[in-house]
Amino acid sequence: MLKIQKLVVAAVISSLLTSPQIAASQSDRNKLPEIGAAGVSVLSIEKERQIGDIMMRQVRASQSVMHDPVLVEYINHLGNSMVKYAQDVNYSFKFFLINNNQLNAFAFFGGHIGVHSGLITTADTESELASVIAHEISHVTQRHLARKMEEQSRTQSLTMAGMVSGLLLALVNPAVGMAALSTSMAASQQASINYTRGNEKEADRVGIELLANSGFDPQGAANFFSKMAEQYRYVSMPPPMLLTHPISEARITDARLRAHSLPMIKQPPSLEFELSKARITARYQNNPEYNIDQFQRKLAKKTYALKEAAQYGLALAHFENKDYQKTEEILLPLYQQDKNNLFYVDVMSDLYIQTKQFDKAITMLARLNNLMPNNQVVALNYANVLHEAGKNELAEQILLDFLLVKKNNFIAYDLLTTIYKKQKKMALMHVYQAEVIALLGGYSKAVDELQTAYTYADDKPLVKKRIRARILQFQAQEEKIKRL
Repeated sequence: MLKIQKLVVAAVISSLLTSPQIAASQSDRNKLPEIGAAGVSVLSIEKERQIGDIMMRQVRASQSVMHDPVLVEYINHLGNSMVKYAQDVNYSFKFFLINNNQLNAFAFFGGHIGVHSGLITTADTESELASVIAHEISHVTQRHLARKMEEQSRTQSLTMAGMVSGLLLALVNPAVGMAALSTSMAASQQASINYTRGNEKEADRVGIELLANSGFDPQGAANFFSKMAEQYRYVSMPPPMLLTHPISEARITDARLRAHSLPMIKQPPSLEFELSKARITARYQNNPEYNIDQFQRKLAKKTYALKEAAQYGLALAHFENKDYQKTEEILLPLYQQDKNNLFYVDVMSDLYIQTKQFDKAITMLARLNNLMPNNQVVALNYANVLHEAGKNELAEQILLDFLLVKKNNFIAYDLLTTIYKKQKKMALMHVYQAEVIALLGGYSKAVDELQTAYTYADDKPLVKKRIRARILQFQAQEEKIKRL
């Protein structure tokens, strides 16, 4: 697991949560239908795009976004494997995970779709997880948020800041956000920001068709609905997802009937899905001793979907327990059978770092870097291993090449900050620290960081020129936010 240095971002988060300009900018980044599209009278497509980007920066600052390259790679592969079959997609989607055991998923402007980690560990099949993501994709492609804001604007005097800040809070944390949303919109007797029953029905219909067209079991939606309805039938406070997407018996029946009208698709268990579940459990939930016991029970009783995933979970639990010998005993055979599996590669990289086997790690990752250049799991682990081995110049080059094609990667900027600090290249350290802060939406503080960088760059005219240009870009972004 890549080590992300702890940043002092409390002030950044505070400014994000209290700034009306930033709150006003949290909406959508979609390149959607052009003329005559619903919602255009409230937000232009360009404004949606800008606001969606700023909204994502606030989510990074205020939520436990998982900067785990293996899981990020998985959820984006899964999501985009469905986006390519969706209708009316004129922009790229971005999927991200929040480290939260509660069941929730949400979509906002710009094709941003957030999934709580608890949703993955609760789903029994990849089709169940995919059904939730397909539903959220459909909310975006059908422009339900823009249409709702347009409807509200016809009947109430609203500020963009009030609408969007309340909307973001209610999407991410419905239990808290409903008060903010009700106040800012001065409306809604509903106990959710569900996009009206009609919108939910439309997202169900479009989402189930998308699920089937993408090769998943169309019954996944009804199965997951049924599971949630049964699990939380007598709970006074349902999970966030049921606040934003209420489930009735009629809705489950409709989903079941719609799935029956589509071709039946039975998928075998997905190794990547099962490995993702095991990784979240072993790395982010409970304690290592408990997880070791649970994975050992699964293996002993054969209560697993795929044995390899249970073994991977056990190896990772041992790693978290700092038992590196046990980790290698279990993980090495899995890796040797599937040397391109990035779940295994990531933990092998961590294991080699902890046991100071840097040459083995570098050989493994150099091969993969040639095979799949600029893959985020490979590039970030390769740079991290090189850094730990003291090969900072090569690590720096790997990261700079990676950022040319994968902009705005939080870990890459953070790791570069660490590398430049180690090399005592203080100007560059502050430059990349500024990029990290900007990814959290703190443009003013990012400018302060760049001004500090400028003072360290007296003998580097090209660096000073670059710093001045970046300061102007951040200031222009702040002005753009104010105009929104």
